[in-house]
Amino acid sequence: MKTYNKPSTSKLVARFDNELKNLLMEDLKAFRDRNKFVISNKQVAAQLQSVAA
Repeated sequence: MKTYNKPSTSKLVARFDNELKNLLMEDLKAFRDRNKFVISNKQVAAQLQSVAA
């Protein structure tokens, strides 16, 4: 009869958290790369408004 080692719940939760964090960071980086021009335009507009005020 075979016995299987079951990982502890805390290890599974930690692994899930790490994998989720990595996925979210990759998505955020991709989003920033795609929207870099839009974000920079908003920053310039905000700076111009603060200088004009």
